[in-house]
Amino acid sequence: MTQGILRTNDINPDGVRIAINWDAFVVGASIFVPCINTKLAVRQLEVITNDNDFKCCSVVRVENNKMGVRLWRMV
Repeated sequence: MTQGILRTNDINPDGVRIAINWDAFVVGASIFVPCINTKLAVRQLEVITNDNDFKCCSVVRVENNKMGVRLWRMV
């Protein structure tokens, strides 16, 4: 199985590439990243949000019976 090219602003906490449209991630928006390895997902999201000077808040949670990370853009 090939996951494709992992670009700079993509994450892959469980080995599957997740591409996020960071241009559409405006202040007040949130995204849910379904994953098992939530610690790695949070670390990867922190690197990308810090690189883009986004102030964000993340919470590990279960939504619709799926484990993952919810990320909100604050500023």
